[in-house]
Amino acid sequence: MNAIGSQTMRISDGVIPMQTGPEIGVASTKTFTAPLVDLYLLAVLLADLRGTLDAASRRQMVANLRLVPDLVGQVLDRESDIEKVAHALKDIKGCLYLGCGINMPIAYEGALKLKEISYIHAEGYPAGEMKHGPIALIDEEMPVVCLAPRDPWHEKMISQIQQAKALSSPVIAVATDGDEVIADMADHVLWIPPTPWMLSPVITVIPLQVLAYHIASLRGLDVDQPRNLAKSVTVE
Repeated sequence: MNAIGSQTMRISDGVIPMQTGPEIGVASTKTFTAPLVDLYLLAVLLADLRGTLDAASRRQMVANLRLVPDLVGQVLDRESDIEKVAHALKDIKGCLYLGCGINMPIAYEGALKLKEISYIHAEGYPAGEMKHGPIALIDEEMPVVCLAPRDPWHEKMISQIQQAKALSSPVIAVATDGDEVIADMADHVLWIPPTPWMLSPVITVIPLQVLAYHIASLRGLDVDQPRNLAKSVTVE
């Protein structure tokens, strides 16, 4: 949680403070990415306590966290490239987001951000479910955003991209630097630096959040105060 002293904190049996500072925008970004790091640390701690992680692996996983600030900075340094993709997508009517494995929830987050601040209908799906319904929506006017970093599900995502391209869909891929296979298939690539795969969601989500921001801005919308949304929901 992020609000120190909140009612949620007071009534909880345990709390992991995110310590990210106030989230000004309604469509939260840092309060999405911070829990990814917190839960990673919690998983390492629990594995250590349960004896399921050897000392060398634990040290490596903790050491990998030190890479995150630089990796995030590298993605943000490429904002101008993401903005160019936003120009290509600013007039779309809908969009599908596909992710697999650990990056499946990032597809949901990418779609949510596009809906929240750009008012464009978007849906996130597990990549393996594309054939079970969403594929019926895919044509040359339905872009598909595919999360395809170099991770254990990389080959599966290549297959999904091939299917989308076979149906003439514009494909926007989030991919790891130097991935020529993805570069040859996708219409647009949002590049990320090589990242330890267990931490990749912290990095892959950033270009999607920045993309939604720029699409909304190009459409002349208020990215901090989207219509019909509020910081707290009081109506059940």
